[in-house]
Amino acid sequence: MKCIRILLFPIVPFYYGVTWLRNVLYDLGIKTAKTYNFPTICVGNISAGGTGKTPMVEYLIRLLKTDFNVATLSRGYGRRTKGFILASHRSSAETIGDEPFQFFTKFKDTIQVAVDENRQRGISKLRALKNQPTLIVLDDAFQHRKVAAKLNILLSTYSNLYCNDMVLPTGNLREPRQGARRAQIIIVTKCPKHLSSEQKNSIVAKLKPKAFQEVFFSSISYACKVIGYANSLTLNELKEFTLVTGIANAKPLVDFLEMKGLHFKHLKFSDHHVFSKNDINTIAKHKLIITTEKDYVRLITKDRLIKNLYYLPISITIDRSTDFKTLLMSKIKA
Repeated sequence: MKCIRILLFPIVPFYYGVTWLRNVLYDLGIKTAKTYNFPTICVGNISAGGTGKTPMVEYLIRLLKTDFNVATLSRGYGRRTKGFILASHRSSAETIGDEPFQFFTKFKDTIQVAVDENRQRGISKLRALKNQPTLIVLDDAFQHRKVAAKLNILLSTYSNLYCNDMVLPTGNLREPRQGARRAQIIIVTKCPKHLSSEQKNSIVAKLKPKAFQEVFFSSISYACKVIGYANSLTLNELKEFTLVTGIANAKPLVDFLEMKGLHFKHLKFSDHHVFSKNDINTIAKHKLIITTEKDYVRLITKDRLIKNLYYLPISITIDRSTDFKTLLMSKIKA
């Protein structure tokens, strides 16, 4: 794969030029972005996948749902439907996408979850609801410049900072590094838990944030037990199992399980993999299966119940969490 990417390097200037020009047209106002008179928060990246958008959106939901009537709006990547859909008890990963379905499964009693590939239309539909949201979190919409969010939160992984990368197809950037200037908050995700002040300062120096940008650091926390359809198991109870992943970067999870001294086989699928009946049958043959929460909502459906399937919950912690919340609220209310 790396060799193929190197061979595709001649395409890099073309991709760079097209995405750079598109941003310039928006920056100059030649292409227009719609603004709104209520809070909209965009969570995204300029790298292709695997930066931790889903746990970050969940973090924001928990932080804001008591003060606002929160809604999330996603494209609904990988769904088999089109247009605007408001999640309901009839929804599934196939109708609204795995990440929105995960949001709905966790927070359906407290927030609204919607999908629409046209973010402007999606916002209009949400605001037309009787139970009108007072704050909308736009999931993975950093490149969707037809909407000018009130606050842009940019994520970049500790192991692959955007400042050290180049655009597709040789690199992983969806657009040139200058695009990071649109963010007011930059979060370095998937950091080691005990990152020193010197290490953080070194990273900030590499990122070279503008005066109006604030940099935070987050790390992943894994639960001490896995959750199944009818019960849960502690990690100590996991003797041998099969790990099934269909995410962009499974390395942090694999590293965590290995650090715990657990023995497992790893069935690795591509990000947002649509599990076929053959996949389901193959997976179901294993005695004990552990997967991610995002994969779990795709594997568990009414007609594909795998009783020996469990997922490992994750959450994130943000350094200077009080400062983060204060800054977040000030940006929203400004």
